[in-house]
Amino acid sequence: MNKQTMEHKPIHNALRNALLIVNPKARQGAEAQLDEGIAQLEQAGIKVERFASDGPEQSRQAVLERKNTLDLVIVGGGDGTISSMAGTLHECQVPLAVLPLGTANDLARSLGLTGELPEAFAVIAEGHRRRIDLGVVNEHYFFNVAHLGLGVKVTEELTQDVKKHWGVLSYLKAFVAALARVKQFKASLSVDGVHYHQRSIQMAIGNGRYYGGGNVVDENTRIDDGKLSLYSLRPQTVWELLTLAPLLRDGRQRYNNRVFNVQARQIDINTGRKRMAIHADGEPVAHTPAKFYVLPRALEVLAPKPHEPEPHSDE
Repeated sequence: MNKQTMEHKPIHNALRNALLIVNPKARQGAEAQLDEGIAQLEQAGIKVERFASDGPEQSRQAVLERKNTLDLVIVGGGDGTISSMAGTLHECQVPLAVLPLGTANDLARSLGLTGELPEAFAVIAEGHRRRIDLGVVNEHYFFNVAHLGLGVKVTEELTQDVKKHWGVLSYLKAFVAALARVKQFKASLSVDGVHYHQRSIQMAIGNGRYYGGGNVVDENTRIDDGKLSLYSLRPQTVWELLTLAPLLRDGRQRYNNRVFNVQARQIDINTGRKRMAIHADGEPVAHTPAKFYVLPRALEVLAPKPHEPEPHSDE
């Protein structure tokens, strides 16, 4: 059995009971598509219980109370809502399916979804699964990327009001506003036991491939490669940052000497007496000093079936 076959398994007729957790604040106006999708799943033999959650603790309790009868948890919301369930799903070892209802939908991108609800429901009905890694920072689980410095300021600027009025341009608006607030910091790093000292304005530690609405943390990273990808931006002018932006967008920042890049299984970060906030998947989760590590193949998710290679023809 080849690696691709092992990582993508059809589970037709295996999913019977699904809990659909929906963030009521996510993507207003999606009710009709949700109703149609639920009907599609029930036609495929999946019994769906819909649960409107007011927050992570309520969602966690809903899963824990049903864990012995659940075959699947479907989470509808943005990256923060989905990420808040990572620890519970790992603890219960219940497969996850994603309904992208947020602004960024970066986990959906890492899984190969386009962000359209009909496609997401079709993927669930088709039933192909794969195992992905989880990132951990100070015992908090995350899917995509954790930030110190500039990335935290961006998240703070990314208010619901900004998302509502700026839509897909929300992250650009928040980035510009955050530039005026960011300050440089010193950090000591232990990267799989190798030590570095950095002066930085931004550190990003990625488990998944995407963050911030489609930015790539590293062009070589995947959400199932068993590694974390870190980049650190050395202090630089606003103009230098703007010229670096295309490389940051595509995950090619390793080609610029103003950026430090490394991949590892475990990364420890200490910022001395200056404790710094850490945000993961858009939510505040921890402070330095911080221990980051990866849990390889920690969670099963439903994802699009991989494309079969085109048959070779000698004609």
